Amino acid sequence: MAIKVTMPRLSDTMTEGTVATWLKKVGDKISEGDILAEIETDKATMEFESFNEGTLLHIGIQEGQTAPVDSLLAIIGKEGEDISALLAGGDAPAAEAPKAEAAPAAEAKTETPAPAAKTATELPKGVIVVTMPRLSDTMTEGTVATWLKKVGDAVAEGDILAEIETDKATMEFESFNEGTLLYIGIQEGNTAPVDSLLAIIGPAGTDISGIADNYTAGGTTTASAPATEEAKTAPAAEKTTEAVAETSNGGRILASPLAKKIASDKGIQLTQVKGSGENGRIVKSDIENFTPSAKAQPAAATTTAAAPKAETAAPAVPKVFVPAGEVFTEEIKNSQMRKIIAKRLAESLFTAPHYNLVIEVSMDDAMAARTTINTVPDTKVSFNDMVIKACALALKKHPKINSQWKEDAIIINHHVNIGVAVAVEDGLVVPVLKFTDAMSLSQIGTSVRDLAGRAKNKKLGPQEMEGSTFTVSNLGMFGITEFNSIINQPNSAILSVGAIVEKPVVKNGQIVVGNTMMLSLACDHRTIDGATGAQFLQTLKQYIESPVTMLA
Repeated sequence: MAIKVTMPRLSDTMTEGTVATWLKKVGDKISEGDILAEIETDKATMEFESFNEGTLLHIGIQEGQTAPVDSLLAIIGKEGEDISALLAGGDAPAAEAPKAEAAPAAEAKTETPAPAAKTATELPKGVIVVTMPRLSDTMTEGTVATWLKKVGDAVAEGDILAEIETDKATMEFESFNEGTLLYIGIQEGNTAPVDSLLAIIGPAGTDISGIADNYTAGGTTTASAPATEEAKTAPAAEKTTEAVAETSNGGRILASPLAKKIASDKGIQLTQVKGSGENGRIVKSDIENFTPSAKAQPAAATTTAAAPKAETAAPAVPKVFVPAGEVFTEEIKNSQMRKIIAKRLAESLFTAPHYNLVIEVSMDDAMAARTTINTVPDTKVSFNDMVIKACALALKKHPKINSQWKEDAIIINHHVNIGVAVAVEDGLVVPVLKFTDAMSLSQIGTSVRDLAGRAKNKKLGPQEMEGSTFTVSNLGMFGITEFNSIINQPNSAILSVGAIVEKPVVKNGQIVVGNTMMLSLACDHRTIDGATGAQFLQTLKQYIESPVTMLA
């Protein structure tokens, strides 16, 4: 019997998902474990595996579309089986639940497909409504930064329609349909909620005034779907999945249309790129992260080495000539990411009563220990790694720091998951080291480098940024000696790590040259009393000043 497959919940904060690529088309045989599609969130593009077998009878969400969790994604059943009742909104004989979280929402599964089917029948033939996509699990609205097409332009599949600014980044929005751009619903610089009418694509000369009026009035429909006929579904999916380039020896290279376009613009030969998609398929991120292996290598190394300076200089504004003696101001529109950061930090600061405790730590023994540790082949440990390890052990001794405030209770976490704040181009992300207390220094070092690198390339999975119980933020590499952070809720505390400073210190009654570092602990007074926070810092100081004790 036919089975409804719904949009999976790939993270505990996910409410909608975007189908980046279909790897199967209508009519294909499906085995349990086959990858059906790549589903995109703001944090990662994840492969979605089938938990059923049969024939793919229907695709409900086209490539490039965003739809709520539990929306009809596909129908799998016996070849030739009648699925008209399911498409009309009837109950499925069986429902697939790839994630446990999807089960409670079963009631919505029978209701979601109905509006889409209704909208599709109301649209003139060949007309496709494109809505503001949800490109982030925290995104509620998006801003059109730039339109790359104008009304009347021909649009081909794979063309970039616009650049859309989200709370995470400014992202290119690719068309997965072809036709003429008939209508633009959101002008450049304007902000609109997710699912607002973004554009209408269809045959040239089609009257779409009624459609635009209806969407302006209704505002909540999600009819970004192209026509629902299976005849149109199959070629589109096949074209994207099977986009190829010819090699010099006649071989074929699988590549998405967008990857091919970006490679062409950058002058990159697809034969030099290793694909990370299904069956080695080259996707957009493979082109963006491609580094030539020959002459360009030294330049890449230089860029990497200069990264800290580049991050410091990132907010630089182009030079503007200002006549002497004239008042001059400039307004920079807030990005979506800035808006979300402002909202969340304000919520944290104004909700949790913060207080800060500061302690100075001697780093002489830690510096000597690090030098010795890094003499071991293939081992690279930073001072930040040592601080993280010390925090993990101190949290085990002071579990009240590792807590979370609830209105009716305080949750004490007896597992230690430390979030590490990482600066990226457009803001800040916090990848999480799971069960940090069980990790060695070298394991922490390797994991932090891996997570930080993938964070900057936007390749982290949603699960890698969830579940932190404590956070560490380090600005020491920028020469900042002391600072206070805002708590990364739902954590109850965050540690701010400053730079190591060489200065005169008193040891055994004598003034000598020493190396010290300032640590500042921001605490939520609802869960952590001052004495509790002070005791934690004392234990942390002991571990850092005598690294050998971390091995006990």
